Amino acid sequence: MQKPLTFLSSLALAAAVALPVAAQDEPGVDTVVATVNDTEITLGHMIVARATLPQQYQQLPDEVLFKGILDQLVQQTALADSFSGELPPRVTLSIENETRSLTAGEAVEGIMAQEVSEEDLKAAYDAQYAEAEPSQEFNASHILVETEEEAKAIKEELDGGADFAEVAREKSTGPSGPGGGSLGWFGPGMMVPEFEEAVASMEVDGISDPIETQFGWHVIKLNETRTSEAPELDEVREELETQIRQTKVQEAIEDLTEKADVDRSAAEGIDPTVLKNTEWLN
Repeated sequence: MQKPLTFLSSLALAAAVALPVAAQDEPGVDTVVATVNDTEITLGHMIVARATLPQQYQQLPDEVLFKGILDQLVQQTALADSFSGELPPRVTLSIENETRSLTAGEAVEGIMAQEVSEEDLKAAYDAQYAEAEPSQEFNASHILVETEEEAKAIKEELDGGADFAEVAREKSTGPSGPGGGSLGWFGPGMMVPEFEEAVASMEVDGISDPIETQFGWHVIKLNETRTSEAPELDEVREELETQIRQTKVQEAIEDLTEKADVDRSAAEGIDPTVLKNTEWLN
């Protein structure tokens, strides 16, 4: 299989001999920047090529990219013109797949661009938040060690008046150790069950007995608790709009597929391993 041309050589050369771009009156997507034999290369072709460059090339100066991309497109066109005979299946099928994918993507973009009504937003908000029960959130710290014996010794030290944060910085093996063991705020489902159950049963400023989880042995201090309330609609408007649009896209895909005249019978009985037969594409 032939290897595609890369931008590396063209861009490296362009960086060394970059020339200013000639000014044009109101250039646009159809502005012709070069011809190769009878084939026109437009600014639109160059813009698309630049948009698909790897990130490291995107950072190059505009004048370098302009010449490098133009050189690349000229070279590709000259090479394409030199090709004779029929294109192999791997090329024609790739073109068909890419055309299908890009066209479907435009259909999706059209659906995503549709306005989301206030009625839809309110309905989505009510469905997600209106009847949601306020949940308890916790702010806790912990000291994590490998063995129960270590955890018991730490508990005795803390009961004797040692500073929790200082002991955590000295002895905790967890990533929160350097921060005094602080875990910040968390709600239901954010911690492993054993840890969450222990915290939920504690009083503020209380220190737990050693608790075992899959990570090791914990000694926990509960710093604060609070009740989380449902956010205001404007706080989650953008998130809900995205959810609504994604739902509409999925509904449209299912509806269009259901209405389409689809016949999959020809695929029945075919061994799925045939998809590995890339030699068919030569």
